Amino acid sequence: MIGTGARWGLDTLIPHTATTFPVSTMLINVVGAFALGLLVSAVWSSPRTPTWAKAGLGSGVLGSFTTFSAFASSVVVEARAGLWMLAAGYLVATLVLGFGAAALGLWLGGRIRHSRVVAGPDWIDE
Repeated sequence: MIGTGARWGLDTLIPHTATTFPVSTMLINVVGAFALGLLVSAVWSSPRTPTWAKAGLGSGVLGSFTTFSAFASSVVVEARAGLWMLAAGYLVATLVLGFGAAALGLWLGGRIRHSRVVAGPDWIDE
């Protein structure tokens, strides 16, 4: 519910049509990739992280926030409308930025985990 509400909010703030660049969908997926990378590296790498936290934050919150289907359908709709450059640009930009954001999240999460900069619940610390 949290992820879906956040997604709806961004889609409402940054609307798009089938013939415009889907900025909100790309932003949502890039932010979600970063957040998942951060969680995987900073929190989930601990064997003491409870399963509910992994499922609740990853599949639950981030899974409902990001959607591959919205990304894929936007590319198909743009291509079917003959907007090949828009479709290709959106496809490439989302993949490059998404992978970059995930890598940045993994790197930052590793730094946080190893430096213990952020104090958290006792199940984060090993």
